[in-house]
Amino acid sequence: MAPDVGAAVEDAPSPGGYVLDSVPGLYRDVLSFDFRSLYPSIIRTFRIDPLGLARPGVDPVAGEEGATFAREGAILPELIATLHEARSAAMAEGNAALSRAIKILMNSFYGVLGTPGCRFFDSRLPTSITRRGHAIIERARGFFEDQGLPVIYGDTDSLFVHVGAGGTEETLREMGRAAAADLTALLAAEIAAEHRVESHLELRFESHYLRFLMPTTRGADRGSKKRYAGLVRDKNGSTRLVIRGLEAVRRDWTPLARRVQTELLRRAFEDEPFEAWLRQIAVDVRAGRLDSELVYRKRLRRDLEEYASGPGRGVAPHVQAARILDALEGEIQRSTVEYLMTTRGAEPLGHLEGTIDYAHYLEKQVGPACDVLLPFLGTTFEKIAGAQTSLF
Repeated sequence: MAPDVGAAVEDAPSPGGYVLDSVPGLYRDVLSFDFRSLYPSIIRTFRIDPLGLARPGVDPVAGEEGATFAREGAILPELIATLHEARSAAMAEGNAALSRAIKILMNSFYGVLGTPGCRFFDSRLPTSITRRGHAIIERARGFFEDQGLPVIYGDTDSLFVHVGAGGTEETLREMGRAAAADLTALLAAEIAAEHRVESHLELRFESHYLRFLMPTTRGADRGSKKRYAGLVRDKNGSTRLVIRGLEAVRRDWTPLARRVQTELLRRAFEDEPFEAWLRQIAVDVRAGRLDSELVYRKRLRRDLEEYASGPGRGVAPHVQAARILDALEGEIQRSTVEYLMTTRGAEPLGHLEGTIDYAHYLEKQVGPACDVLLPFLGTTFEKIAGAQTSLF
């Protein structure tokens, strides 16, 4: 019989995924690796299971926070194994949708076990998964750094390793595949020796980045997290940008900022000139030739009257624009607001009374989007295309 909700141990919150501090920079030749289905693989390997926790028996597998797990008779590890086999079969058949669905299902077990509303919740279960994940990522970092290869970033189940220039693209890809196989074998041997269980951990070589940008946190010198961009070469020989977390892929930035950042990254990664192009962008903005790309689009998350107002209370631009639109047209509730920044503040698209504030767009949109990269090239957007440079 399953236990009632609320009967579980909850001494402390489970730690989240492990994110290594990044090393900001603009790099050549970075290899990325990821552990295949890391959390499900940890569950299988270390026998993490509610029943195994309740009935650890003799000679159990050690977990975290004093938890121990039965070596035999566990339910969840066997269920994960069945799903793993089903996913492998789906991948072999080329059934991407089924493979994706099974992957989501496998990963959901960690989330369910970490939810207090789960009948089987016990903080020692998710903690035994995440802390083991932390240790595995740290071990992987040590493996690469022992070979003189700095790990410039890591996030939950992935690592980015700077191998430096030297060697052909195929040589570097083969280096990545060999390193993944070596670390997988090393982890299996170490886990077998320490815990006497079979490892199901698998490190995979994912990509060779010809160029790679790890930006700083805006306004600081420290590295950012979950934000990077790189240039990879596809099997057909063409190059392709990979962008994660930057302004170019965020819908709360204007189309102009997204387009300019994407093109700047491409030009810089391909060693193409960009300064004259950026200056022309600034000229075109000031001349009103790019107005169609200046529209902000942001959704109201609450009914309009639920947003705070009054003296001393800041009003978000999209709320300000929505209130103007509501006064003009009415019935503005949880919809997407389109607006422009003008000399009168945020005004809804189609109802401008002020003139467009072009300085705002250059200083708050285009400039910051470009300065994610430009300082690593020894310059800034202001130096290239600022108001003073436009005078000459």
